[in-house]
This record gives sequence, structure tokens and C-alpha cells, in this order.
Amino acid sequence: MSYLIKDLTFEEKPREKAKKYGIENLTDLDLLAIVLRSGSKSCSVLDLAREILKNYHGLDGLANARMASLKKIFGMGEVKALTLLASLELGKRCNRKQEDEMVQIKESKDVFEYFKNIFRHESQEKFYVLYLDSQNYVLERKLLFMGTSNQSLVHPRDIFREAVLLNAVKIICVHNHPSGRILPSKADIEITKKLKKIGEMMGISLIDHVIVGASSYFSFLERYGGNLG
Repeated sequence: MSYLIKDLTFEEKPREKAKKYGIENLTDLDLLAIVLRSGSKSCSVLDLAREILKNYHGLDGLANARMASLKKIFGMGEVKALTLLASLELGKRCNRKQEDEMVQIKESKDVFEYFKNIFRHESQEKFYVLYLDSQNYVLERKLLFMGTSNQSLVHPRDIFREAVLLNAVKIICVHNHPSGRILPSKADIEITKKLKKIGEMMGISLIDHVIVGASSYFSFLERYGGNLG
């Protein structure tokens, strides 16, 4: 027998609290319990939610949860893990849309400020592209490639296909170095040159490639100017 939210006392029921006080007034624990819906044979849904928050040290850590690590928590099956990951992704997308609507990139430091929290807990290299209009307002942020801890496989066709679909006239490439070292590798330099050349042929300008570290960044634009390496 699993512990459902309906089996809790009135004072414990997150759904009842939401109806009475408003969903925005629920604790992180209550919100997580509503998403999970039920516990396991040996623990209530609140106990399971509490264990998840403990394992990830709160919402900051949970935001970067993965299926494999979630399923290691006692009481978390695949369905619960997928439901939780879907909820987290919806939240991220809502925030991203709100953030992107008014973001204008004026200098390379703006790119670093935009991405530093996104990469804060990342142990895997990720390659994003910012698609911009003629005034450098962000049209879309796309995660296009994920690599190992020390490399990404970047395909120019995917980058520029998205640019065409979004009617972007400029792009900025951004990736992290989980090691914390921000100097570009030989591969970083080569892909930057390649993307700039393709962009010039397509009329879509690569205006920068920014490598983000824990507390600093490397900008090809700042280092090399319009030559970008």
C-alpha cells in the first residue's frame, strides 16, 4: 500500500492548503508532494518529498536533477522521476521565455551574467546558441549540444537551421568548461572560425563565442575583435 495525499490528515494535505491559502503560499515541500502525488509502501509522499530535497540540498540542486540520480532515491520510480523532471523543465521554460523577452546583449559580460547561473552546478559541457535580432535582443536560447566533461560535438548545420527558422540575423555561441578553466581549446578555436565563415556566407553574423567558467569568462570578441580567432 502506498501513501497517497488523500490519506494524510487535513493539516498535512498540500492540496487542501493550496485551496485555502493559495498555491503561491505553499512550501517547497508541499509543492513537491503535489507533483509526486504518492509515496511508497513504507513512506508518505511528504517523507519522499523531504528526502528528495535533502538529497539535492534544496531546489537549486534539484533544478539540475537527472533521471538516474532520482531513481536512486528510495520510493522514486521511473514514472515519478519523469513527472518531476517534466515539471522542472516546464518551470525552466517559463522562466526562460520571461527572461528572453527583454534581454538585450550589449557586451560579452552580458552573456556571462546571463549564463553563469545556468552553468553553476553543471558537470557536463553544454553548448548553447543565443539567436538575436538586428538590435541584439534575444529571440531564443537553444541548448544544441551536450558533451562529456571535456568536449562537445558541434554541428554547424543544426546551429544555422535554427537561425533560419527564427529569422535571426546574429548568433552568439556559449559553452561552459566544467573544469573551470576558461581558455579555449584548439577545437574551440577551430569551430569558432568555421561558424564565422559559414555565417558570413549565409548572412547570419557570429558576433561572439563565450566560454563560461565558475566566476569568469573568455570572449573571442574581446580577445580577437571582429576576427573571432
